[in-house]
Amino acid sequence: MSTNLRALITQRIRSEGPLTVAAFMDMALYHPSLGYYTRAPRKTGREGDFFTSVDVGPQFGSLLAIQLAEMHRLLAATGEPGFELVEIGAGNGQLARDILDAASSDHAEFYASTRLTLVETSPAARDVQRTTLGQHAKHLVAQSPTPPQEISGVILANELLDALPTHVVTMTSNGLAEIFVGLDDNQLVERLAAPSTERLAHYLDHVNVQPAVGWRGEVNLAAVDWIRDVTQRLTRGFLLLIDYGHSADKLYAGHHASGTLTTFRQHLINTTTADPQQPGGPAWLAHPGEQDITAHVDLTSVKNTALHAGLDLLGEVDQTRFLLGLGALDTPLSGHDTRAGLRHRLALKSLLVPGGLGTSHTVMLFGKGVGRPALRGASFDPTSAAESARADLSPPATGKLRPGQVH
Repeated sequence: MSTNLRALITQRIRSEGPLTVAAFMDMALYHPSLGYYTRAPRKTGREGDFFTSVDVGPQFGSLLAIQLAEMHRLLAATGEPGFELVEIGAGNGQLARDILDAASSDHAEFYASTRLTLVETSPAARDVQRTTLGQHAKHLVAQSPTPPQEISGVILANELLDALPTHVVTMTSNGLAEIFVGLDDNQLVERLAAPSTERLAHYLDHVNVQPAVGWRGEVNLAAVDWIRDVTQRLTRGFLLLIDYGHSADKLYAGHHASGTLTTFRQHLINTTTADPQQPGGPAWLAHPGEQDITAHVDLTSVKNTALHAGLDLLGEVDQTRFLLGLGALDTPLSGHDTRAGLRHRLALKSLLVPGGLGTSHTVMLFGKGVGRPALRGASFDPTSAAESARADLSPPATGKLRPGQVH
């Protein structure tokens, strides 16, 4: 796969000239038959290349169901008929299944009203979605690589924006320049040239970034365009985004000043290439189509774009506080001494403890045409629950979390 895709990329460069990093990533990740995300139904979990909150267990989906049920109640109270749940970047449907599993037993009205659309670019993943959903497949009204034109309900995207193709820029003594992918004989190499679009400089101006010479970072124009697009499609309801990233002032400074472009393969972060055909080259140029390529999300641009497009910000919290607000510790864990209880405890620990998924991921909640309701996911008061959280999530007497690289 990698050799074939590398040949296609090489052919395109020879035909069109050097590619932006965004164009290279688009081919490496989303080529219709050879791209990393399109050629297999699942890339996460023990058999994949990285772990997400969904892979920890059904707890993540169960807690999300609480937030979605509240959103359903808020819309239903206004007389809105039905409820559309549109998950974008849905993969094989595992998260939707976990949400509907919980909804079927704990949120009857939400479950009965839900019309599910799974948006996924990978044909292989779409092919197994109905099987993954099982008894909940009756709620699936559409499977598509693109979202519906009009959505009344909730748009959910978990770890989507970090996987969108991004441009890479650097500041030189002559001003802003862009990193391109070119050829040295048959080797894929970085090339420096003038920016491919004025939007790159405008983007940095809008987030008030003034990089020094030598600075390097990612500018994800695709994420900005995605926010604008889904905001237009959302006629009324909520946008729920979960991803890892930083505000612009943190992302484009300090220890991130050399960029965050990263590859994941077999649960390892690749910082140097192991490809003998690419000695000394950057990891993201190696093995196109066979490894994930990702960059941290600029949360400032996401928020500013959403607000400018007409959304209301209803909450912005890290994943730990979001899940605690939804009642992650409402059920006492101290008596869980069975194997199932230990698994449950360890799953919650993976989702909540500092330094892992809980603090690396941010949840952003937006509304459109729903006013400014106080959502439960944004309600957690750390001063009132810190001690109980530390007590309930203290390490169990037996059992360990399996090591795995967080995506």
